[in-house]
Amino acid sequence: MPKIEVDIKRCKGCELCIVACPEGVIALSKTFAPSGYYPAMMAKPEACTGCRQCAYVCPDVAIEVWK
Repeated sequence: MPKIEVDIKRCKGCELCIVACPEGVIALSKTFAPSGYYPAMMAKPEACTGCRQCAYVCPDVAIEVWK
């Protein structure tokens, strides 16, 4: 099953990955990261297809996609 890993130290919660995800897999966390932002996280892991759109649009290179 595909999954994403978000580096919470790099993620600034810009929400570009949320908009780019065609399956609506990603949401912002409800807890702060050490950087002071709400990082992205997998909200619906079962829906991830591993398309990598989230990683392509991430300006902070904070997302890795695993198939």
